[in-house]
Amino acid sequence: MASRLPVVPTIVLVSALESFAAVTFISERLLRNAFLWTLIRLIALNVLLYIIYLVEIWPRLLSPLRHLPRPKGALPLLGHGLAVFNRPPGRDFLRWVTEVPNDGIIHFRGFFNQDRLLVTNPKALAEILVTHPYDFEKPAKGRSFLRRVLGDGLIIAEGDVHKFQRKNVMPVFSFRHLKELYPMMWKKAVALTQGMAAEIREQAGSISDANDSENVSGALEVNHWANKVTMDIIGIAAMGREFNALKNDDDELIKTYEEILEPTTEKLIYFASQVAGPQTLVNRLPWKINERITATTNTLRRICMQLVQEKREAIKAAAEEHLDILSVLIKSDNFDDIQLVDQMLTFLAAGHETTSSAFTWTTYLLAKNPLWQTKLREEIQANIAHDRPPQSADELSSILESLPILNAVCNETLRLYPTVPITIRDAMTDTTLLDQQVPVGTQLILSPWAVNRNPHLWGEDADKFKPERWVSEDGKPNNNGGAESNYSLLTFLHGPRSCIGQNFAKTELRCLVATFTSVFEWEMADPNEDVICTGVITTKPANGMHLRLNIIGSFQ
Repeated sequence: MASRLPVVPTIVLVSALESFAAVTFISERLLRNAFLWTLIRLIALNVLLYIIYLVEIWPRLLSPLRHLPRPKGALPLLGHGLAVFNRPPGRDFLRWVTEVPNDGIIHFRGFFNQDRLLVTNPKALAEILVTHPYDFEKPAKGRSFLRRVLGDGLIIAEGDVHKFQRKNVMPVFSFRHLKELYPMMWKKAVALTQGMAAEIREQAGSISDANDSENVSGALEVNHWANKVTMDIIGIAAMGREFNALKNDDDELIKTYEEILEPTTEKLIYFASQVAGPQTLVNRLPWKINERITATTNTLRRICMQLVQEKREAIKAAAEEHLDILSVLIKSDNFDDIQLVDQMLTFLAAGHETTSSAFTWTTYLLAKNPLWQTKLREEIQANIAHDRPPQSADELSSILESLPILNAVCNETLRLYPTVPITIRDAMTDTTLLDQQVPVGTQLILSPWAVNRNPHLWGEDADKFKPERWVSEDGKPNNNGGAESNYSLLTFLHGPRSCIGQNFAKTELRCLVATFTSVFEWEMADPNEDVICTGVITTKPANGMHLRLNIIGSFQ
């Protein structure tokens, strides 16, 4: 009930009534401005009483959530609200899952003592994500901020709008369509290795006479290259457009997204202020980042609108030749240009950032685990020849999807480093969770980082890189990693709000990891570097991923 009260108007109204009563019925000898002074004093008193009610009475005596287990160390008024912004993302939630005995729900207080629930077990996750997913929505403030970068597409939309969008977009992510994308993704993955090898040879040539195609080494920052190749892939898949980001270092789209998604402390503070504070006030502050966010998001919309208009003209000339996501949506005649721009913003951001992050973390884990790097390389080289790689979609998909070590490494990376480590839902109505009453306005925290590393779900070695989890006793890939429930893996969520592009991302990741591992051997550029996992929305290495690569081959 406390969360439903319009706090400021209620306090002022009550104080005014109390002041009127005091002046009229209690003291006739007060000065003519007695009403104003009495009102001010009573407002102050009522604010104090409300704070006492909010901090002490409601949570301790009245809240239906008061009996749930909770972590220790809450701060006055702030509660544990800062946990959402601590780094690595989900760190505190993982600690609570491990240390606080619970039956699927942990209760904690957010900013200004807002009720929050951390959901910890598969049964509770299934209720939220599948049983009644539309009872819970992303917080309005968070959606308002993310809409500027992601558009009003599948990630942001809620309710009937989301149902409509998902229904009309789903066909482009069919199994058959994804299989046909394998050759394109493989070609781009090979182009990635060629571009990186060329830069390494250029480095070597500047300090030596090394001209051999193999056994030349150099240090590169991998995440930047990952961003370029995944943008090239999503450009073709989503828009049928060749961005040539791998060959163009000054690509406007890449530079814009890298600026937006660069994991700086200032961006983290800015995002926190957008979510926790009054957005109108934050957006009006003389803060340089306000200007840059406005400029970069306007650039993204301008580029996407231009691409939509160009695609419409191309379809008029030859509709049958265009089978990319944008073409399918245009030909469905269900979206106007503004809506198409929103969908493209969603697919460009999510479509390149998810796999870029996953690929970067895969290279990191294999640099730290050279034995698995060697096993994977031997598996790839035993099944795909450098001089005669598979050409058909059926052959390529059949090989890559059947390789146990390749799929195990990719799945284990996606488990340990989920692209989005935390997602939040607001209860839009009075509801229940595991038979526990949940009042409207309660925030629920779903943390893929904490769930995916939960020792109660994955064992005592849950935080360890162990690809063997994903290989069955018969030597074939499995899809559960040894966990008892599908909800033990939350990287792509589940149900109608699950990531529609998860199979696209896995297909792309297989191609990138397979080609990269076959062409290079690598280690950390600085073996003593402490790689910090951070990010404003997604998980990224704070200072990039610097590796020392040795060229051992190339694909024809």
